[in-house]
Amino acid sequence: MKISNNWLKDFIKTEIKSERIGEFLTDIGLEVEGIEKFESVKGSLEGIIVGKVLTCEKHPNADKLNKTTVDIGNGKVLNIVCGAPNVGEGQTVPVAVVGTKIYDKSGNFFEIKEAKIRGEVSQGMICAEDELGLSEDHGGIMILDETRYEVGKNFADYFELSNDEVFEIGLTPNRTDAMSHYGVARDLNAFLSTNQQKGTFTKVSSVALNTQGSHDFTLNVENTELTPRYIGAVIENVMVAESPAWLKDRLKAIGLSPINNVVDVTNYILHGFGQPLHAFDAAKIAGKTVKVGTVAEGTKFTTLDGVERTLNGSEIIIKDGADTPMCIAGVFGGATSGVSAETKTIFLESAYFNPVAIRKAAKAHGLNTDASFRFERGVDPNITRTAITHAIKMIEELAGGQLVGELLEEYPKKIEDNYVIIRFSKIEQILGTKIHREKVKEILKALEIQVLNEIQNGYEISVPAYRADVTREIDVIEEILRIYGYNKIDAPQKIAFTPVKLDAKDQDELENSWARTLQSLGFYEAINNSLTSVRDENEAVKLLNPLSNDLAFMRKSLLEGLLQNAIYNINRKNQDIKFFEFGKIYHKKEKYEERKQLAILVSGREVAENWLQPKSVTDFYNLKGYVKVLLEKLGITYLEKSLTDSRFSDALAYEVNGRVLVRIGKVSPEMLKDFDIDQECYYAEIELEFAQELRVHYQLKFKDIPKFNKIRRDLALLVDKHISYEDLYQTAKKNKSQFIKNINLFDVYEGKNLPEGKKSYAMSFELLNEEKTLEEKEISEVMNSLIKSFQKEFEAELRS
Repeated sequence: MKISNNWLKDFIKTEIKSERIGEFLTDIGLEVEGIEKFESVKGSLEGIIVGKVLTCEKHPNADKLNKTTVDIGNGKVLNIVCGAPNVGEGQTVPVAVVGTKIYDKSGNFFEIKEAKIRGEVSQGMICAEDELGLSEDHGGIMILDETRYEVGKNFADYFELSNDEVFEIGLTPNRTDAMSHYGVARDLNAFLSTNQQKGTFTKVSSVALNTQGSHDFTLNVENTELTPRYIGAVIENVMVAESPAWLKDRLKAIGLSPINNVVDVTNYILHGFGQPLHAFDAAKIAGKTVKVGTVAEGTKFTTLDGVERTLNGSEIIIKDGADTPMCIAGVFGGATSGVSAETKTIFLESAYFNPVAIRKAAKAHGLNTDASFRFERGVDPNITRTAITHAIKMIEELAGGQLVGELLEEYPKKIEDNYVIIRFSKIEQILGTKIHREKVKEILKALEIQVLNEIQNGYEISVPAYRADVTREIDVIEEILRIYGYNKIDAPQKIAFTPVKLDAKDQDELENSWARTLQSLGFYEAINNSLTSVRDENEAVKLLNPLSNDLAFMRKSLLEGLLQNAIYNINRKNQDIKFFEFGKIYHKKEKYEERKQLAILVSGREVAENWLQPKSVTDFYNLKGYVKVLLEKLGITYLEKSLTDSRFSDALAYEVNGRVLVRIGKVSPEMLKDFDIDQECYYAEIELEFAQELRVHYQLKFKDIPKFNKIRRDLALLVDKHISYEDLYQTAKKNKSQFIKNINLFDVYEGKNLPEGKKSYAMSFELLNEEKTLEEKEISEVMNSLIKSFQKEFEAELRS
């Protein structure tokens, strides 16, 4: 949101510099992200001097150029080469001297330098209106009235140029009260007045109006729950024209384009007071009746942007006497009912609409206007009349209009302020410090919060209706702290806490443990939006009112988000990817399904490039290793199975008790192509809720370090090529011996000296009896049992 410093000073007079004001606003929660300079004429005509053309003759080396000498006062005569067809002797002209910056429409500039043009020296430039930013005219140089403009004077002295400083405020959505210059000034005043800073705040109120005659217009509000307050005014003899320079400069400073005096007034009130207004051409209101209600579902309506929209029947619609829609209330005007150059009488609207209804209408039609942005968050219901009276006064002054008859108003039930009780003990508990009660009272008064009654431990207070976000005691305490100053709250020197016993049933503890483990292994945590677009809508959960097509579905997988993170980093020359994310995925099957997963993505080098490992490219087995480290914390055994999944070209699933716990694989080339990734990526996802169930069931128990040494025995097995190590591993795991503690594959050989169709696995087995030292007889029994199993299952042979 842009706030003009000059405009702000219309409401609060202060000598405090803009940089300091920016700091104050940030301190009270209106974060100033930057301060920009605004000039009504870019460059402020600096370096432009009034000059007189003394001589003008054809350039000897160019048919379309002229050689001139120009007097710029103080005895200085410049040689200037000019290409304008209308330049001539005796003319008074604006001259850009050497060093002057000439700006284009985009704000880019070039600097005037002394140069030779086709062999002739040129010491400046005679300017056209568009080159100075005064108009779009480039028909020739600007010829001035010699009776008004004095040679040698600064050209800027003849103009009322506006220079301003504009605050860019990152406003949080709850602060509807600060969505205007008046609201920001009111908040700034609360801070200044309670922190011994000088500032004079002007509180706005309705202005007296002069009305003539009467009008025949009637107002009918059909549903006061949708439209709690509505005011209309009829203004005749309006001359729609260009706005004065000061009004255009106000709007331009905050990034708005002036349109005409009537529309500009409504925009001025919107950004000045925070109250959206709408002006209708009264001649186009059938039956001179304004109805505020709804229309039938399916009704067609063409909005101001020329788009024909189908109404759903829930929108608040401004209609005429024939029930013809004229405007989607609080959102967007109609194509035919607005003010045009031919308009002579206007019907001006100021209202308070139901915020929920406005939000639904705006989202349903994909519209986000300045008006809907404010209405859907809740504007001040008590500024409705104040805003329209100021607007009427401005239209009378700027467009020659005249208010006719009385204002039409529907406000059957006043919107009351919020009643809240605050306790001093609660303030001290939350802030961790004590604020004097009189200071609390002073801050409340500055915030226009009325103290109704003093009770034993606090106040009964009335919070203004324009503070729609302040409804609870904690909200009021936040307001007090905001104005008191966060910087005045000292950080405690000691922090007291009670150690909490870890609970195996706490899933957060599992997630934190895994996160710390992955971070220690060089991973970075990512957090992505759960709203996304999908390639395949099968089983996808679609939003009813999405913000955009790119955010229309709940994500079905965490992989897409991590791939977006990956390409973002790869494009910025960070090609070594180690990311993880905790998040939920959503599916629509027989019923809606929501699961939480841990997702891991790796790509690029396993370790940073160095002289020992210049090409340590990560692979599938690196990722398996990371997953194994995490699963070891669960103390479980699992079964590896091949997996078919369109996201992967090769994949495995880890199953426990027939349920999938982990999916791990190499991301398919098709999916990588969709994200413009040209390096291999490997992805794993762990079902968190299932992992937590297993963690609770298989609780880890601590035990003493064994007193006896492990015994290692190796087997070299010759088997058919189609037999995998996983097959051998699972067979060994089924062995009934309690002494087998670890199984490992340390070599695979498929070369010479082996029978055709065979390969060799070299496996190690660690054996341990925790009660005593194993005897050779016991070791032999275990190894013979393993050999028999391998021979029976796979017809394995021992290699010597």
